[in-house]
Amino acid sequence: MLLPSVLLALVLGSVLLVQGRSWWAFVLGGVSIVAGWGLDRGELDPAVLTVLAVGGALAAITGIPALRRVLVTGPSMRLVAPLLPRMSETERVALEAGTVWWDGELFSGRPDWDRLARFEPVPLTDEEQRFLDEEVETICRMTDNERVDELGDLPPEVWSYLKSKRFMGLIIPREYGGLDFSARAVSEIITRCSSHNVTLAVTVMLPSSLGPAELLLHYGTEEQKKRWLPRLARGEEVPAFALTEPFAGSDAGSLSSRGVVCRGQWNGQEVLGVRLDWNKRYITLAPVASLLGVAFQLEDPEGLLGEDEHRGITLALVPTSLPGVETGRRHDPLGVKFINGPTTGRDVFVPLDHVIGGADQVGNGWRMLMDCLSAGRSLCLPGLACGAAQTTLRTVTSYGMVREQFGMPIARFEGVEEKLSRIAGDSWWMDAARELTAASVAAGEKPAVLSAIMKAWTTEAMRDVVNEGMDVLAGAAICRGRKNVLAGFYQALPIGITVEGANVLTRTLIVFGQGALRCHPFAFAEVDAVQQGDRVAFDRAFAGHIGHTLATAARATATGWTAGLLGSGRTLPGRLAWGSRHVTRLSAAFALVSEASMITLGADLKRKERLTGRLADALAHLYFASAALQRDLRRGSLASDGPYLEWALRTHLGAAEDALLGVLDNLPNRLVATALRVMALPRGRTVAAPDDALAAEVARLALTDADTRERLTHSVHVPAPERSGLGAIEDAAAAIGAVAPLLARVKAAVRSGQLQRAAEPELLSTAVEAGVLTEGEADSVRHARHLQREAVQVDSFGPEAYRARCGA
Repeated sequence: MLLPSVLLALVLGSVLLVQGRSWWAFVLGGVSIVAGWGLDRGELDPAVLTVLAVGGALAAITGIPALRRVLVTGPSMRLVAPLLPRMSETERVALEAGTVWWDGELFSGRPDWDRLARFEPVPLTDEEQRFLDEEVETICRMTDNERVDELGDLPPEVWSYLKSKRFMGLIIPREYGGLDFSARAVSEIITRCSSHNVTLAVTVMLPSSLGPAELLLHYGTEEQKKRWLPRLARGEEVPAFALTEPFAGSDAGSLSSRGVVCRGQWNGQEVLGVRLDWNKRYITLAPVASLLGVAFQLEDPEGLLGEDEHRGITLALVPTSLPGVETGRRHDPLGVKFINGPTTGRDVFVPLDHVIGGADQVGNGWRMLMDCLSAGRSLCLPGLACGAAQTTLRTVTSYGMVREQFGMPIARFEGVEEKLSRIAGDSWWMDAARELTAASVAAGEKPAVLSAIMKAWTTEAMRDVVNEGMDVLAGAAICRGRKNVLAGFYQALPIGITVEGANVLTRTLIVFGQGALRCHPFAFAEVDAVQQGDRVAFDRAFAGHIGHTLATAARATATGWTAGLLGSGRTLPGRLAWGSRHVTRLSAAFALVSEASMITLGADLKRKERLTGRLADALAHLYFASAALQRDLRRGSLASDGPYLEWALRTHLGAAEDALLGVLDNLPNRLVATALRVMALPRGRTVAAPDDALAAEVARLALTDADTRERLTHSVHVPAPERSGLGAIEDAAAAIGAVAPLLARVKAAVRSGQLQRAAEPELLSTAVEAGVLTEGEADSVRHARHLQREAVQVDSFGPEAYRARCGA
């Protein structure tokens, strides 16, 4: 009976472990084995009784919390304390900020697909859609790219329209004069503006990002809201938020700007307030701002607010008209003409009611920043990235059919098709992730980790897409002027990658460093309990962590060895089953590798940035694969979306596998790394990259399927044909497509000998004479060729005009 009992214990234990019931797995598995052993011996002899007694004692010690705290977790707490990273107060606030959403599911190793399937993005309201179709389209038409470059700013009439139509108050509630639009609507507006002009997009996005309006909405007093929000919504106040300093960029907690609580004169009266000194840089809209939000370290040496002298990071609203405030100077960010510059303050006094939230929020600035950063980071730069990607795709598909070499459109060459497939495939998943993340914010989430992923990885993808587009357009992409569609995006690439936290640090420090504690089911509670000396909380977290680790190991092994067929639980239906199964498999592998990295490296993991960067890569790619699955489910699995779904899944699942294998290749503890590989990734990389046939289909649909192309580029503003650039290229492509059957008829007549070979102008005349074409058809061809010639021309300038451009 012993062998069947062992087999039963293995099966029962494995099932219970995969389901997360690790204590029951060992208890019932042990009971099964001992029972079989006892039956084999025919009696309960002393050996069997001894094993039962020891097993029962171990079960009681591990299963009864009071005993466990005394005998297991109490001593363990003292042992693990040196291994766990110490949390500073700023780190604690950052970790507690925002919410955990699908990132927590991926960290768990067992994502709940029902949760994602139930998530239904709230559609745009009629008013939001009308605003997108009318006001946003109007502002795009009003914004002439060349004039922006000449002026170094948006034209005055564009600024006036932005203010009059409440673009500055997109997120401000109606009761304060704003539009009160959803996060999804804000994302769509930013993406549409970004598709046309980067300067316009940045000007629109900043008032809806981290800044005075959002901070007032969440933390301002009612008096402050009534005073400032209506003026901000109407554009009577132009806001800027001054955070970055020469020695405080991504590490915003090391601010050197100082404020001192004191008494001073305000409107002829002595009041309690703050005297400020600051030196900020890279502040968007600062040169034209009338209202600065300033972040600073507050000191109270006289104890006017209480006993604490060092009050911490505080945020205040500072009118730029005050004495001591300096604005107006501008940076030149690679020639992109959005308004950005330094600001300094010397001995600037503001009353205490200018501190955002008043006296109650003194010293709470870091928490305010962390809470509000995620929403803006989820919407703004991902919108910029998607707008640039979609316009690049639309431009390349049109230009590829207009530009001909060797007698055929360049889009028909496999080398160009290869680049086009990457542009189209990446644009599809980027937009899927943007829509999902914006919808989560609209539903009330503040996704701290996912917002960092979206900012960093979509701007990197923008760089890839735009560079691919530059390759296809070649000379037409590098000669600046009205006809050049991509130059503005190309100039802006490093800006998107740098602002709101440089990507290199976001990837290596923030995503996994924050996610490992914030999204893990138990890690943050453990670290917090150790620092607080709370044995009860540590026992609960530590016991849960052990059970979670054992369950994760079992699940990772089961899914790893069966390609997700066992241990994955419920998956999404239909064609989504394969992808959701592999996301679950790699989520379990990610969770196990993360656990092993944290256990074997402890606090040193913070300094192993190559490893944390790869772990961040894995998490990001699993999120993007999840977004692709959610989009396909929401759209009803359209047939034409199938190739794009497969492209996204193969791209991101394969990249997640590569990232995890990279961690295991470099994990210092080689024995653990080998064991993890055998358990979770026994076959190495198993998801093949998109093959040539899939790439060809992705490119073909983007080129020839009108509905697919519209869905892929739904956020793009297409200028009127008479304006040089995308509108003219689109017009030429449509005209060439319309006369393609006529040109084919002429070519057939030449091949049959009915017409003699000749230059096209002469050939068209001969075709009319021979009855192959009517005169009207020949004129249509001539008109299409004229549009084609104009579309492929590049700008050139006389000496004086060129010198003027150089001095712009």
